[in-house]
Amino acid sequence: MNQLPSTPCYLNGAFTPLCDAKISVMDRGFIFGDGIYEVVPVYAGRPFRFAQHMARLERSLVEMRMANPHTREQWHGIAMGLIGHGAKAAGVAPDALHQLVYIQVTRGVAMRDHVMPTDITPTVFAMASPMRPPTPEQLEEGVACVTADDFRWEKAHIKSTSLLGSVFARQISFDAGALETVMFRHGYLSEAAASNVWVVKDGTVFGTPKDNLVLEGIRYGLIEELCKTLGIPYQLKRISRDEVLAADELLLSSATKEVLPVTLLDGEPVGQAAHRGQPGPIARQLYAAYQDAKAASTD
Repeated sequence: MNQLPSTPCYLNGAFTPLCDAKISVMDRGFIFGDGIYEVVPVYAGRPFRFAQHMARLERSLVEMRMANPHTREQWHGIAMGLIGHGAKAAGVAPDALHQLVYIQVTRGVAMRDHVMPTDITPTVFAMASPMRPPTPEQLEEGVACVTADDFRWEKAHIKSTSLLGSVFARQISFDAGALETVMFRHGYLSEAAASNVWVVKDGTVFGTPKDNLVLEGIRYGLIEELCKTLGIPYQLKRISRDEVLAADELLLSSATKEVLPVTLLDGEPVGQAAHRGQPGPIARQLYAAYQDAKAASTD
C-alpha cells in the first residue's frame, strides 16, 4: 500500500502535510477533470525556464475560461517554498537536489453540472517531488517506443488534468515493455503520451507545428534556441508516418526526459548507417547543450 509522505504541499493558501491535504468530493477537478496543471523542473534549487512554464499555465487558463488565481511572483514564491520543504525532507540543501514542482488549478467546488460556473473559487494545489532524470544507460543506449493512433481529444494544446487519453496511450507502451507511445493522427505525427517527438533527417531537426493537436512543450523554445546556437537547422512542419520511420534520429523531450534518443520503434532499429539503433550525433549535441543551459539558468 502506498503511503503518502508528510512533506508539505500547498493547498488553497497554506502549506500542509501532503498526507493531510483534503479537497471536496464536489471539486470539479475530481468530478470532471476540469482543471489545468504545470510541471516545472528544478535543478540545484532553481526552477528551470519558470517564466515559460507560467506563460503556458496562463494560456491553458485562458483556454479554460479560468482566472489566474496568482501573479507570477506569487507562483514563484509558492514554488520556492515547496523547493525548500522538499530539500528539508530529503535532508539536503536546496541546491543539492533536483526536483519537480507540480501545480494544479481546478475550477473549484460546485454542484455537479456540465455548464461552467463563474462564481466559484478555484482550487489551487502544488507539490514538489524528487526528479528522476534519464539514466546513464538510457542516454548511452537510447530507449524503445511503440506507435499508436492518436485517439485523444482535439484540444491537446491545453495542459488539462483530463488525462485519461494519455494514460491509455502510456499504458500501450508499458504493456509492450517500451518507454513511450509515439502517436499519429490521420497519418501524421502528433506527439507521445507524455513527451514531444523530434525527427532528425539529413542534419535538420523537425518538430510538429504548434497547433491544437499537440501540447507545446517548454522544450519547443529551448530546442529551437539550442539548434540555433549549435548551427543545426530547425523546422516545424507536418511529419508523415513514413518520415518518422525513415528518420536518421528520433528524439523525445519533456521536463523529465530532457532530450532522450529513441533507438527502437515498434521493435525496429531507428536510424541509418553507422548509428542505426544507437543514439545519433545530434541527440548527443542537443543533450550536452541542454546540460549547459541548465547550468546557466538563473530562474
